[in-house]
Amino acid sequence: MRRWHGLDEVPDDWGSSVITIGVFDGVHRGHQRIVARAVELARADAGYGGDRQLPVVVVTFDPHPDEIVRPGSHPPFLSTTRRRADLLGGLGADAVCLVPFTYQFSQLDPDEFVRTVLADRLHAKAVVVGADFRFGHKAAGDVPLLATLGEKYDFSTEGVPLLAADGVTISSTHIREHLESGDVSAAAAALDRPHRVEGIVYRGHQRGRQLGFPTANLESPPHTAVPGDGIYAGWLIRLGAGGEEEERWPAAISVGPNATFGEAERTVEAYALDRDDLDLYGRHMAADFVTRIRGQARFDSVPDLVAQMGRDVAQARDDLS
Repeated sequence: MRRWHGLDEVPDDWGSSVITIGVFDGVHRGHQRIVARAVELARADAGYGGDRQLPVVVVTFDPHPDEIVRPGSHPPFLSTTRRRADLLGGLGADAVCLVPFTYQFSQLDPDEFVRTVLADRLHAKAVVVGADFRFGHKAAGDVPLLATLGEKYDFSTEGVPLLAADGVTISSTHIREHLESGDVSAAAAALDRPHRVEGIVYRGHQRGRQLGFPTANLESPPHTAVPGDGIYAGWLIRLGAGGEEEERWPAAISVGPNATFGEAERTVEAYALDRDDLDLYGRHMAADFVTRIRGQARFDSVPDLVAQMGRDVAQARDDLS
């Protein structure tokens, strides 16, 4: 899969494409439905180029548009830009174009947006978006306007209905709400996979090692969507230089401050079950959250804490089995 950082990196000889466009934070089940429709059109035997399969290009943005339009309102992100591209590639995208969302870019009117992003460089033959897609300055453009502009710039437009589960529309906002409340199982159902937090392992107070449960402390990027305080069952994953998974271990994961020791700092710590031989300092790691075991609590004594940690590990093992 090709990865372009900005439209300038699109090759000059790039031909016609089927394009889908959006933030796609988390690449949740609703996003997957949109990309699947784009792939379906691109692989069709008739139309959009005859027998030749057209490439699918996903256009997405960084930073989140809200941060530019309403500074300081950046929502917690569900996936890093690299993870987002990997997930989109796994769905069948042939290229991901990460467009820097700047103030100047936000000022483009709908026609300029379509000409600049979809027509001039990517040569859109078909554009597939979510039914609620908005574009251009002050979000003036919608799907009907995109279809009208498509007639001008010679591409078809399709708005994919939003996906709902149990009467609730699946959205990044809704998933963030699940994570904030600690309901990682509901978040995983909407994402179609466990929610992941990535980070570099740093050296903490090493209290876990002293207590018999050595943990990897993850320093995640700013604005990461971290689940609410609590103890979770999940997976500790070692990532390679390109973000690929190298190895994983079942884990008990703690999120929040260590109240028993009077600490106020909120941390993400993962204990790989039954492993005290791992040297992970400075490594790029990830924690995948599967189930919530309990909330955070302050214990009257260290032995009480250690006993509870043992029960948490047993519960994590059961949940992951």
